[in-house]
Amino acid sequence: MENINITGSTKLTGLLGSPVAHSKSPAMHNEAFRLLGLDYVYLCFDVDENNMESAVEGLRTLGVAGFNCTMPDKIKMWELCDDLSLAAKLIGAVNTVVNQDGKFIGHNTDGIGYMQSVKDAGFDIIGGKMTLMGAGGAASSILVQAAIDGVKEIDVYNRPGTNFDKAQILIDKLNKVTSAKVSLYDLNDETSLKKSLDSSTILTNGTSLGMAPNTYSCVIKDSSFLHPELIVSDIVYNPLETKLMKMSKEIGCPVFNGLYMLLYQGAEAFKLWTGKEMPVNEIKSKFF
Repeated sequence: MENINITGSTKLTGLLGSPVAHSKSPAMHNEAFRLLGLDYVYLCFDVDENNMESAVEGLRTLGVAGFNCTMPDKIKMWELCDDLSLAAKLIGAVNTVVNQDGKFIGHNTDGIGYMQSVKDAGFDIIGGKMTLMGAGGAASSILVQAAIDGVKEIDVYNRPGTNFDKAQILIDKLNKVTSAKVSLYDLNDETSLKKSLDSSTILTNGTSLGMAPNTYSCVIKDSSFLHPELIVSDIVYNPLETKLMKMSKEIGCPVFNGLYMLLYQGAEAFKLWTGKEMPVNEIKSKFF
């Protein structure tokens, strides 16, 4: 990546979270700014939730153009925003903030990133049925955006516990404000899961099961739950081929992982800040 030219009018964007040193976002956004000749810069700030309020007020005072939030700051940022997009309001977490004339508007672009990665992989799931595994932060973002975008039916599977109860509250809201039919099931109900997958267009693993170093784990017991017409996606991209994906490919399912979800959630944030489309093909070839 070539050097960024910082000027007296350079607009600041960045990432709040802890830790953030590993993030791909600075390289991705700064290269996109350079390619489009935009006078912006993207920096990382290691800020935990205990220091979010003072950090956010500092950014407001400095006139930041906008910023991203990652773990553990997304929920705290949701509380600090002046206004929220529909998706962010439903999810209860913010990963992108836009400074709109001094007001901080919170968005959640994770679900948009996932839905765009589905298109990028060559699939159309609008009007179809999704079986979604998990009810944590990433899965909730996917659930909300899929319902908003027009996925007709979504069956969510999660183990009983705190996330299960929170998911039911979210699902009740989605059934009221979208046209999707959303239902919640116990992940241990294998009979129901098999029936759901038999009628689904896509299976989405929205959990961390299968992520390194626990590459032996998988959200389904074996390939008998799958059928060749089922699209299988896994938001895990380390390793690039999880146990779920390998199992699915062996019986002929089309598959893709979550690598481009990161790219497209960033592209949506970029557009919110600049009004410009990120040059995703160039960014993809260079960093992904």
